[in-house]
Amino acid sequence: MLRALALNCTLKPSPGESSCELLTRQVLDALAEHDVSGEQIRVVDFDVKPGVEADMGDGDQWPSLREKVLASDILVFATPTWMGHMSSVAQRVLERLDNELSETDDAGRVILAGKVAVTVVLGNEDGAHKITADLYQALGDVGYSIPSQGGVYWNGEAMHTTDYKDLPETPEKVASATATLARNAAHLATLLRERPYPAPPSE
Repeated sequence: MLRALALNCTLKPSPGESSCELLTRQVLDALAEHDVSGEQIRVVDFDVKPGVEADMGDGDQWPSLREKVLASDILVFATPTWMGHMSSVAQRVLERLDNELSETDDAGRVILAGKVAVTVVLGNEDGAHKITADLYQALGDVGYSIPSQGGVYWNGEAMHTTDYKDLPETPEKVASATATLARNAAHLATLLRERPYPAPPSE
């Protein structure tokens, strides 16, 4: 069975209600329909130190999260929108993932090269497309593969206070995008497990 890890980069610690948590859970539920088990973690609940190393020491809790990242086939990267940008927590996670550029598997491939990443973006302001583009670039750069239509987002009306979690029902477009994301992510992760990327030529 494939495994998914959802890193929820909301600024709200548990157990506070989070729109990001709701849509991320819906993504995990959709992945479960394709035999993908999943777990969601709020990164803000952990002491993730700034830096670009696997372990920054001094109580850094990223190493425990990193173990889960490396053990998963699919990364669900979720962030709210703040001032038109991804959250500071999301940016920190990307900076910590930068370390994986220097890690390779036994065949010499970048260690994340056989894994898939998808994105979840929410907010009451513009920015979802820009954030998704930034996430695609960063996650692809460290080795993840992005499936076709591998992002889902919801933008509320600008300068209003309705959150995704306050909606009476899931918008049809969001539900459709979530289903497509899950179907394509599970498909690509299965292909990469069966047919890994070629190893670089030996020197």
